[in-house]
Amino acid sequence: MTAAHQDAAVIDAAAATLAALSGLSRSLRHVALVTDDGFEVVRRPDTAPSDGRLASMASSIQALTDAVAYELQLGTAKSVIIASDSGHIIQLRVPGRELVLVALFDENETVGMALSMLRVAAERLAAALDTTTVQAVA
Repeated sequence: MTAAHQDAAVIDAAAATLAALSGLSRSLRHVALVTDDGFEVVRRPDTAPSDGRLASMASSIQALTDAVAYELQLGTAKSVIIASDSGHIIQLRVPGRELVLVALFDENETVGMALSMLRVAAERLAAALDTTTVQAVA
């Protein structure tokens, strides 16, 4: 089985999802799909430098969040929000996958709107991947 960050179907579905998401908000500065084990699948803008640090840090944050949710018996951790003076970073797990959307929004976007956009994108990506998996198996 091909790793998600090397799987052409995952990369294509992620690229389409991130392109659509990028068109929804002028406040979105950077968005990436990363694996739970710290690999970048795709990022937008694709011209942004990537040395793997964002994917690695996002993976670590997700693992820590999952551990806290488990320890406190909160169920599955779905999202992480990091607020700062000049914007916010939101991480959102793709349903049913070991993939996480990570997005940086500037201060002009509300957290609620940003989270809503990411939820829709994550659900669409999960559906696209489910369809791709079904077609590949058939």
